[in-house]
Amino acid sequence: MPNTASAIRRVRRVTKQTAVNRLRKSKYRAAIKKMEELIKKDEKDKTKSYFASFQSILMKATKSGTINKKTASRKISKISKKI
Repeated sequence: MPNTASAIRRVRRVTKQTAVNRLRKSKYRAAIKKMEELIKKDEKDKTKSYFASFQSILMKATKSGTINKKTASRKISKISKKI
């Protein structure tokens, strides 16, 4: 248990940040799963239309620091090769 007032505030802040990061990470993972499903179903028009928003979701997670920039680039590259 934190003793000082600043430590108490810090704990509150960290719990809020953890919740936000968890949400961002789940959006990122859901986007990857959706993209993989579209590729498996071989729906090229839907896949290409979703690809732009897929990149946007990954870059937003990168910008906030939830995932590393190189990780996002690697995922985008892998998916674009599959398309």
